[in-house]
Amino acid sequence: MSTLVISRFQYEAIFNEAAIGILVTDASSNIVLTNPFADRLFGYEPHELKGKNIEILIPNHLRSRHHDHQAKYASHPQDRPMGAGLDLKAKRKDESLFPVEISLSHFREDGQMFYIAFISDVTLKRKVEMELILKNQEINQLNETLEEEVKSRTQALQNTLEQLEANTIELENALQKEKELGDLKTRFVSMASHEFRTPLTSILSSATLLEKYQKAEEQDKREQHIRRIKASVNHLTMILEEFLSVGKLESGNVQIHVSTIELESLFMEIKSDLIPYKKVNQKINLDFKASETWVSDESVIRKILLNALSNALKFSNENVELIVREENNLLKINIKDRGIGISDEDKKHLFERFFRGSNATVIPGTGLGLHLIDRYLELIQGRMTLESELNQGTQLTIEIPKLNHDE
Repeated sequence: MSTLVISRFQYEAIFNEAAIGILVTDASSNIVLTNPFADRLFGYEPHELKGKNIEILIPNHLRSRHHDHQAKYASHPQDRPMGAGLDLKAKRKDESLFPVEISLSHFREDGQMFYIAFISDVTLKRKVEMELILKNQEINQLNETLEEEVKSRTQALQNTLEQLEANTIELENALQKEKELGDLKTRFVSMASHEFRTPLTSILSSATLLEKYQKAEEQDKREQHIRRIKASVNHLTMILEEFLSVGKLESGNVQIHVSTIELESLFMEIKSDLIPYKKVNQKINLDFKASETWVSDESVIRKILLNALSNALKFSNENVELIVREENNLLKINIKDRGIGISDEDKKHLFERFFRGSNATVIPGTGLGLHLIDRYLELIQGRMTLESELNQGTQLTIEIPKLNHDE
């Protein structure tokens, strides 16, 4: 038996035994060939479809639209899925409709153009998807508050990503003015790719596993993965917020808004906001002995404290001490941790953008925390000092004056 005969036999076997419907039409949309699976899929006898126009398989209300799409495809044919993202329907011989997924291809033979459609019945898939939607609705009812928060943060993340993308050109133009542009860009790319990959991988993994846990008794597992998604989204949101803060500060677009602040309430809120970032059994011990109110920019102070305290939690496995005092008409805040500390060599670069200490490269972070704290303190006329010893810990002292309401 010749190689050509064997090859033809193999292709015919693949065509006839394929577990997917295959239709071949000519340039006039007349069906010239179908495989057995396609005949059964549409409810026709073998070879019954041959010679009929492809529109016999298209729902009546979609035929005119299909004619337009067909003309466009014929003018620029390419191998691709058909109607990506759309809910496609096909019509059987008995006039019943069913959902399908279709991929298109084409070939030319003896100067004539032919088109191939690979058709899959996705009725079961759609049924499973609908069942999953119903299951998710049940979960949503049980976890309405959590779901709303995830949805809100996901939307915020999407908006932030769009804003970050829109500011990319502006950010790069600013970086070009810096003496160490090349080094900064290298650090940024390395850090961003690492920092985004871990939470995104966690989100994808948990989302995939959520699909598998559909039974009522698996609710605990679903909640566990939802918490993982929430934590990852929080992490991404903080990273992107840091990026955007740098851009706003560098361009001078941050305006202060002076108001009277309820100090102790603010510190308690910040402690609550940082709960997701604490390690097991880790605490923030607040020692508050200061005025009940303070006049400054509450939003700026919140950003300063969130950055400072999240750093302390991140680089230490023990409790963090947060001491608040009022001395000489200054709000004095001491933040102490017993973490990895900072070497004398690294202290020279602490306030540079994207700088990571040599002993902190394996710990997640953007290298923007102290830089942002320093710039925010400038806005409210504050200052800070830092004391640190390698492997012993770090103490950050922040002093914030009272501002006038007309500043």
